[in-house]
Amino acid sequence: MPPKVKITKEDIINTALNIVRKKGVQALNARAVASVLGCSTQPVFSNFKTMEELSLAVADKADELCTQFIEQESASGKYPVYKASGMAYIRFAKEEKELFKLLYMRDRSKEIIPKDTKLGNQMTDIVQSNTGMDTEEAKLFHLEMWAYVHGIAAMFATGYLDLDWELVSRMLTDAYQGLRKQFEAE
Repeated sequence: MPPKVKITKEDIINTALNIVRKKGVQALNARAVASVLGCSTQPVFSNFKTMEELSLAVADKADELCTQFIEQESASGKYPVYKASGMAYIRFAKEEKELFKLLYMRDRSKEIIPKDTKLGNQMTDIVQSNTGMDTEEAKLFHLEMWAYVHGIAAMFATGYLDLDWELVSRMLTDAYQGLRKQFEAE
């Protein structure tokens, strides 16, 4: 008797991630995952108690990918680190539309969303070192910039518009400089 093929938790997560990536979160179900893996749904439910648990694992994996986009853009040196994070966030929305929607365009009203995140704290620190603002001002500044960046990213993710990267870069610079002047005037 041939040995059974072992399907790992990571195999299931990666398969589910690719389903969401190609068809959106609405296409994610145990049968779809099992079909791609060429197995029954048993391995899915042996590794995950519910589809919600698998969906959260997919969201965690998508978040890792988004973080990689930001780290790669920051390491490239093409933009200052703060701007690079915004450009990468927008690029993630453009290149990984469905994963972006999963992470940032779903109903989160029943979730506990942390007030502080590692990335948010890093961005606040960068704003403080670039501007001399205190922590609270830097947090507000970053929140306002992030809302602007998210708006552009959401338009890319939904296909509402597709701007030239040079224009996106200019828009982020303009928003940053304008917001900085506003904060300095207060």
